[in-house]
Amino acid sequence: MYSTIFFDLDGTLTDPGVGITNSVAYALKKWDIEVSERSLLYPFIGPPLSDSFQRYFGFSKEDSMKAIEYYREYFRDRGIFENEVYDGVHEMLTALRSEGKTIVLATSKPEGFAKTILEHFDLAKYFDFVAGASMDESRSKKGQVIAYALESLRITDKSTVVMVGDREHDVMGAKENSLDCIGVLFGYGSREELETAGATYVAEQVGDILRFI
Repeated sequence: MYSTIFFDLDGTLTDPGVGITNSVAYALKKWDIEVSERSLLYPFIGPPLSDSFQRYFGFSKEDSMKAIEYYREYFRDRGIFENEVYDGVHEMLTALRSEGKTIVLATSKPEGFAKTILEHFDLAKYFDFVAGASMDESRSKKGQVIAYALESLRITDKSTVVMVGDREHDVMGAKENSLDCIGVLFGYGSREELETAGATYVAEQVGDILRFI
């Protein structure tokens, strides 16, 4: 039985598709890059931004950091709220709280932004701890964020912890820290992606998460 539940944010608790893709498009325009369809930017949802700008548009490390600055210009005031909570998330978190579970956010989004989102969508009340990326990108990969949360909470028995996320990065970050992982299919990752990465379980709907916990 898991007593501590780590949750990814984007694509797991909320659907940030509009805000993130608008922010990426805003940054890309600084290099006169435009994409024909919003869906082409969906791969940016989940992984660290620096990795995605380099992987998908061939940016140098220096240019990717500059792109992140432009991204945040849009995201800070507008993109952050172009977001919505998935149906059933409040009920699922309420059930976990009623069972006495410790609930933790583990996201590659900068910690300050993550806290603002939780407050805005009335989700903060469910969480015992929020672990996010640092603004300077020194802590950005999911494995680093999870390790930071485990250390901060002084968790030594990792068999009591499970990570919940929608992308392979959540699964791989969990495995790096010897945690089980529930992959979810209502976000932005496919069953093939999650199973190939080694997800312990795969949940099709929000309510299915409770079955594995």
